[in-house]
Amino acid sequence: MKVIITSKNFSATDHLKDAIESKFEKLGKYFSQDIIVNVTLTIEKERQKIEATINAKGTIFRAENVTNDMYTGIDGVVDKLSTQMSRFKTKLQRKHKDHKEFIFADLPEIAEAESNEVQIARRKTFDVMPMSVDEAVMQMELLEHTFYIFSNMETESIAVVYKRKDGTYGLLEPNY
Repeated sequence: MKVIITSKNFSATDHLKDAIESKFEKLGKYFSQDIIVNVTLTIEKERQKIEATINAKGTIFRAENVTNDMYTGIDGVVDKLSTQMSRFKTKLQRKHKDHKEFIFADLPEIAEAESNEVQIARRKTFDVMPMSVDEAVMQMELLEHTFYIFSNMETESIAVVYKRKDGTYGLLEPNY
């Protein structure tokens, strides 16, 4: 497992980097091939945020934790990722049954309180209108939604604009 560590607003010490690598190595036993883990560490005032993303052959695991102690936050992120893998073990086995990327035997079993089936509570259809990103953001704000799906006039593809927690906007576009 290769761990790529990025730090924002501070320089991560070697001790912190070693701790991160050793914690994430524990997740490596769930994968048969070397995978890449992107870990981003951010310090803002009293807040310390740890984000981790694992992309394993198209299945993306992501977790984040905000704490006052970076080391505690790392433990929390590793626990969240492990729990995600365990919760979706059956579905992952079904999806990857012919592939050898995952080693399912090592994933711990957890008691599932909810059903394995996804339950769609509501289904909605709508017209996807061609517009610019600025127009899509305006439409999203007018509807008082946190995201908006539209046809991007510049790229001629379906895209999503969304409002981020920090008040800025994000744009999701497909990569063909």
